[in-house]
Amino acid sequence: MTLDDRASPLSPQALGFKRARQLKEGAIAAVMFLAAAVGALTTAGIILALFGETVAFFREVSIVEFVTETQWTPLFSVKKFGIWPLVTATFLTSVIALLVAVPLGLLAAVFLSEFAHPRVRAVVKPVLEVLAGIPTVVYGYFALTVLTPFLQHFIDLSLFNGLSAGIVMGIMILPTVASLSEDAMSAVPHSLREAGYGLGANRAEVAFRVVMPAALSGIAAAVILGFSRAVGETMIVAIAAGQNPRFTLDPTVPIMTMTTYIVQVSLGDTPYGSLSYRTLFAVGSTLFALTFVLNIASYALVRRFRQEYD
Repeated sequence: MTLDDRASPLSPQALGFKRARQLKEGAIAAVMFLAAAVGALTTAGIILALFGETVAFFREVSIVEFVTETQWTPLFSVKKFGIWPLVTATFLTSVIALLVAVPLGLLAAVFLSEFAHPRVRAVVKPVLEVLAGIPTVVYGYFALTVLTPFLQHFIDLSLFNGLSAGIVMGIMILPTVASLSEDAMSAVPHSLREAGYGLGANRAEVAFRVVMPAALSGIAAAVILGFSRAVGETMIVAIAAGQNPRFTLDPTVPIMTMTTYIVQVSLGDTPYGSLSYRTLFAVGSTLFALTFVLNIASYALVRRFRQEYD
């Protein structure tokens, strides 16, 4: 066989290399597909696990009562199944968490992206992200034993309350908002910054009037993901917010979130297969639907407001 034969794309060696490369690419694609399918299969499994018991619950309880009543007492002798006390408590603590995390997180992101020296950013950002690794039970006891007694010096506050739980949840989701927002702002092309400086803007004006609007899609996604994380938080609200299912927007009194109720029923005191037991799946389905909608909204915002730069 001549050198020309070996170099020909139709030679046996060339065909063998091509076939081997195709096999490797096919194997890599299959592994990636399986990795992507894990998330979809997990979601499908969660839906199937919740679906049967949720349907059985709504066979005994009117869905109209579930979504319109404002009393939730399924474990009492007089049973009421209005989900709104749990929903309002969940959103109350989550909104308080956002009020804490969004301003602090955006300011931290602006500092890390636009003002911090690279060496400072290399140290501060990992330290900030360490907050995400602290067990939430630690946050819960911090809210109960440190933050609540401190706030009681200034306002009339119950031992268990939504305010302390919301503030501590804001500290918990702060790394999510700050880190993702900083990544979005760092991805903005330097040409936009240079254009702002060329028009006479200072660093603060460039950061807040040029970089932040350009990174709006990533910042919005960070905020929604942080909110979704707060909605699904369990231990902080279970420890610090209380277990009183009341329909109120007062953050100074004990309240019960959806995750707190799930923890209460999961302790094992409720008979298996009873109507009270099935409320666990009804509340879980509601919580799953809320977080799913929030994640879809985050994805939609990223697609809608994403800006392409050359």
